[in-house]
Amino acid sequence: QVHLEESGGGLVQAGGSLRLSCAASGFIFSLNYMGWFRQAPGKEREFVAAISRRSGNFTDYADSVKGRFTISRDNTKGTVLLQMNSLKPEDSAVYYCASGGVGTTLTQTPAEYFYWGQGTQVTVSS
Repeated sequence: QVHLEESGGGLVQAGGSLRLSCAASGFIFSLNYMGWFRQAPGKEREFVAAISRRSGNFTDYADSVKGRFTISRDNTKGTVLLQMNSLKPEDSAVYYCASGGVGTTLTQTPAEYFYWGQGTQVTVSS
């Protein structure tokens, strides 16, 4: 049974940092690309970052977080991390971890991710 569990959310002041972690189980983690998405109240779920399978040599970021967020993975632990720096109030949202397929092309489309965690709240105060 596939299970994804996010942690690391919280309240931080603008300009601060948070590191989100997603622990995965129930599938061969290294074979799947992984992604982070977020959803603010009244808005659609939006892509944040993705990382390729296996070595994670390829990453993709939403324009709004480029240069501030970094996605990484540790296949030995079955975790994917999202380091978030220089946070802004508009980064406030519930952040979700998602597992994709075994393809080699990263995607920003939520429908191409098959399993999702329950989410962790990130609130950035101004």
